[in-house]
Amino acid sequence: MANPTRTSARRNQRLAQQRQLLAAKMQVVAWRRVVVVWLLLVLALVGIGGRLVYLQLLQGETLSALAKEQRSLPTLIRQARYPIVDRFGGVLATDQVAYTLYMHPKLFKQSVAEVADALSPVVAMPQNELLTLLNQQSTGIRFPGQLSEVVGDRIRALRIDGLELVPQQQRFYPQQELFAPIVGFINLDGKPQAGLEMAYAEQLAIASPQSAELIVPSSSSLGSPQNASLRLTLDSRLQRIAQQELEAVVKAYDAKRGTVMVMDAPTGEILTLASVPTYDPNRYYEADISAFRNWPVSDTYEPGSTFKPINVAIALEDQVISPDDVINDSGRIQFGKWLIKNSDYSEVGARGPISITDILKYSSNVGMVQIMQKMAASDYFSWLERLTLGEPTEIDLPSEASGQMKPRDKFINSQVETATTSFGQGFALTPIKMLQLLATLANGGNLVTPHIVEGMVAENDGTYLWQTEHADPKAVFSPQTTQQVLAMMEAVVAEGTGKPAQIEGYRVAGKTGTAQKVNNSTGYSSARITSFVGIAPVEAPRYVVLAVIDEPTGENAYGSTVAAPLVKRVMESLLVLQGVSPSRPSEMQ
Repeated sequence: MANPTRTSARRNQRLAQQRQLLAAKMQVVAWRRVVVVWLLLVLALVGIGGRLVYLQLLQGETLSALAKEQRSLPTLIRQARYPIVDRFGGVLATDQVAYTLYMHPKLFKQSVAEVADALSPVVAMPQNELLTLLNQQSTGIRFPGQLSEVVGDRIRALRIDGLELVPQQQRFYPQQELFAPIVGFINLDGKPQAGLEMAYAEQLAIASPQSAELIVPSSSSLGSPQNASLRLTLDSRLQRIAQQELEAVVKAYDAKRGTVMVMDAPTGEILTLASVPTYDPNRYYEADISAFRNWPVSDTYEPGSTFKPINVAIALEDQVISPDDVINDSGRIQFGKWLIKNSDYSEVGARGPISITDILKYSSNVGMVQIMQKMAASDYFSWLERLTLGEPTEIDLPSEASGQMKPRDKFINSQVETATTSFGQGFALTPIKMLQLLATLANGGNLVTPHIVEGMVAENDGTYLWQTEHADPKAVFSPQTTQQVLAMMEAVVAEGTGKPAQIEGYRVAGKTGTAQKVNNSTGYSSARITSFVGIAPVEAPRYVVLAVIDEPTGENAYGSTVAAPLVKRVMESLLVLQGVSPSRPSEMQ
């Protein structure tokens, strides 16, 4: 029989051996795990090291640039540009510092409410709106719009952490609506879009965008290294008066649009080019896009009776009439299916034999037809070509339209074409072209190039760095002819339809115009375009003022009632500003 003690000992020994074997196996497993983990760590370190080598050595420059771009707030590189000034140096367009404000609430050391309370009056935003804006996100909140340099200085003075001002150049137009159609504007992308800003983009540029400064420390550092500016022929004083008077007339007659222009006839300098509609170029994005058109330059119209003095000059120069001739005004005249009559025929009827002066005084359509019928149609058309009727003036403004004339064959072979052209219809031209033609009557018969730009002027001594060049004046009428026509036009103001343009103490020549507007579907509509031209002083003619009002409404909307009084008010200011002395009693008629 087995000894129980010995049996128990052998059992314990086996258990101990099993435990040792199990411990050894577990130790082997543990070491294997350690080795695997270590190998994984080594592989991870090698992978990370390889990635770092790839990022640092191979992709370092690219990633650095991307990081810099992400850290930098968006800043638009703008083209630095010369200022634009009027003839007296008044600023019409200039570069200035503008700030974009970025707000980072996570950097505030005060509460958001406290920051909103301090910042609200400075940026002119209600506190509740600003608080809503600041609660949108923790960083990079852009304040809407741009802030002036003065506002930027006030924000700095608050000494609030988390407010970041990013300066950049901005084009500023201190005259706002006054010169917008002429000067144009720079858009939010820094690109010139209209007017002189676009037409003279290269000349106005100071440096290329690649070399322009991103951060502009102060407005005093802006501008040209040569301290120069683009000087115009315009007179801001007269422009403001003309614009105000024009807007009042357009409003009073509920007109579609209007313009009033003043030209120095001997030189072609434009002193005033006011037009409606207009817009604020500082806030161009709020304007109707139609306001961007400088319509006196870009749109054509049928001038009507203001063209009659040009036709009289043609007939006098071609010697088919003389100033003392008498023409039979029958009141109406038939050309096949077309009946032409005077505007006052229903009240006056046939005037019978009248002088050339009376034809202009009473604006007789039939009288003008009789005059131009004395000339061969081919000769008449050649005169219109000589006057460059179908060509642009080459004024230094963009988007100028050319005149519209009938083809030569149609004009010559259609008797009615010469008839309608005689009283200013059947063809079209721009208001600026009409001004150029009428100026020939004030400067002794020369066709001069109207222009707005004088040149680039150094501000330190007033010398020109460059000046605009224009075609030499083209003689189209003799001085004798223009003097004869001016005498007739003076009678229009003294005794005829131009009486509303009389200026006490001054000799003024003029001519009214009231033309039907073309309707593409029916020929002519009931809408009118009214105009008046004034020339002064007659004894030494120099200034030509032309007003054109498109579609005035009302029963009494004519050239004599709408445009003539407007020209009178502008001309009164012009004569005073230019220091023109009243006519001597011996010169008055």
